Amino acid sequence: MTKIPAMTLRPYQLIYAVCALDEQGTLPANPAIRSLLDSVRKEPDLPITLQCNVGEVFSYQDPGTKEDTPEGSEFNVRRDLEILHKLNLAPGCTLPARIIFNRLFDFIETLDGICVYNTTTSDAWRGNTRAVADAYARGRAKGISALLPVRSEPDMKQSKTESIAAMHKADAIDVRPHILVCSVCQYGNGTRPPFAEDNLPELLALILEKPGVRIRLAPHADWMMCAPCPYRESSLNACVNNKGTGGLPNQLRDLRVLQILGQRFGDVVDARELYRRLLERIPGTLALCRLEPARPSVWWSGCGSATADSPAYSRGREQLMARLG
Repeated sequence: MTKIPAMTLRPYQLIYAVCALDEQGTLPANPAIRSLLDSVRKEPDLPITLQCNVGEVFSYQDPGTKEDTPEGSEFNVRRDLEILHKLNLAPGCTLPARIIFNRLFDFIETLDGICVYNTTTSDAWRGNTRAVADAYARGRAKGISALLPVRSEPDMKQSKTESIAAMHKADAIDVRPHILVCSVCQYGNGTRPPFAEDNLPELLALILEKPGVRIRLAPHADWMMCAPCPYRESSLNACVNNKGTGGLPNQLRDLRVLQILGQRFGDVVDARELYRRLLERIPGTLALCRLEPARPSVWWSGCGSATADSPAYSRGREQLMARLG
């Protein structure tokens, strides 16, 4: 697989990248942000490391103030932390650009309260101008496809034709393990060939029609089954569904299936025998498919989980206001 060099950014630069999608040119051109956009469009899964000057237990990743904007040091730190908080990410984390920008588009609808304030409490807290918020809103309105390219219909159709032809000629058909279960779900839902987004219905039709078909258990989003999928990244042989994160749970499910079936990647098995074993040993999908992401996240705290104002604060506030006059 291709190894893509990582890029290090401050969180606020993600915001500025979306602002740069605004074609009205409200904000001054920024060559660094333009370079970021070009890099992400060229390599949507470019690893991005998000660093900010937070200190304490995260001081190992503090980048220094070279990339600070002129609004002030406290503002710069708060803006970066507000963004990371919204994205539910920790300082110093590294993720593919596709995942980070999908989170940005999903979780940050407005810059109000992040870097644009309704009230100026002092010169140190003027924040960004309303023009920045407006540019962000216009850039975000273009949708994630303005930044991350999507596969074209002709490309997917050609991949479908070529992979189906290869499947019929193959001595053993490459299939990632967990999508055997997906194929059963498709069959139960009445999905039959032709199917645009993968070759599983065609695989099952071939197995049911022709004895002696063999399956090779393959890792990752292998071409023979996944070639026409709109969420396959061919350069990485990767699944980027679920807004870029799909490959991770899919790999875990692959390994769960291998363990249940007693197989390993690379094993070649008679297809009918493999399906019989799968149907016998996997009576339902819950144990295989269910994932429970760990909580709390790095942003959790007792106060942060509250759903109402603290009664203790209300009492203390009232008492202290009376005492302080």
